[in-house]
Amino acid sequence: MPESARQALRRNGGHLASVALVLMWSSGYVGAELGTRAGGTPLQLLAWRFSILGVLLVSVCLVLRVRLDNRTAWARQAVLGLFSQAVFLFMIFEGVARGVDGGTAALIAALQPLLVATVAGRVLGERTTAGMWIGMALGLAGVVVVVSGGLDAGTAPWWAYLFPAAGMLSLATGTVLTQRLRPTETLLQSITMQSVVAGVVLMVAAVLTGQAAPEAELDFWAAVAWLVFLSTLCGYVLFVFVTRTRGATVASVLLYLTPPTTMVWVWLMFGVPITLPAVVGMAVSAVGVILVLRSRPAPAAQRARR
Repeated sequence: MPESARQALRRNGGHLASVALVLMWSSGYVGAELGTRAGGTPLQLLAWRFSILGVLLVSVCLVLRVRLDNRTAWARQAVLGLFSQAVFLFMIFEGVARGVDGGTAALIAALQPLLVATVAGRVLGERTTAGMWIGMALGLAGVVVVVSGGLDAGTAPWWAYLFPAAGMLSLATGTVLTQRLRPTETLLQSITMQSVVAGVVLMVAAVLTGQAAPEAELDFWAAVAWLVFLSTLCGYVLFVFVTRTRGATVASVLLYLTPPTTMVWVWLMFGVPITLPAVVGMAVSAVGVILVLRSRPAPAAQRARR
């Protein structure tokens, strides 16, 4: 194959992978809609999602002879898994179950990197600029516009939006802890340990609350399969692939396309209307995201401060 053809294939493959990443990442919020509409509770859906995922990933580790016997690693990943997986996703799913549409939940969750870059950045000793704070304010303003539109439409009570907000804070906490703890485990080890811990914790909670028994309907298991394979396995694989081939910045920026993609997806699948406040709020938040990304100090400057 000619070198020019190889370069074109590599370039187009990167574009396709980027599109697929946005779709797969958005599928998690769509899966929350799918599962709750199938009659599953958030705890029930997530308990089975992570239990099945944990078994699959442990099996992969056994086949590949990946070590999972480090107690310190398990303790570290357990903390990260609780904040970044179990609590984060439970709050997102609970919000969707209470009437928050998937697109709005995705938009609130997308504020997490902005929060880490500004507020949590101070905890980590990283310099924050005026532009970053303005960007964070715009991001929050965009969410307020979207949420106010949802309140006017009566789709969910005001307190329902506190669930995805709490989930976003949990994910931000997990992100800060990751940077503090600096885990040395591989991606496969990290995902496996976090999934096992999340599965055990959520299944125990489901048993104690009488929600462990799975729904008999096919729609419920279709939602679980959707969440396991599309949202988790495909999503993480594509994220790693794009990060390694196109860079971490590109991968992070692509995730900001998740909210509008989710909004279009739930409109196509479930008929959730795309309102003018939602479009305006998304645009305002997008400006905030761009401002934060453009205002972040260069890595060399951050290292110099340390």
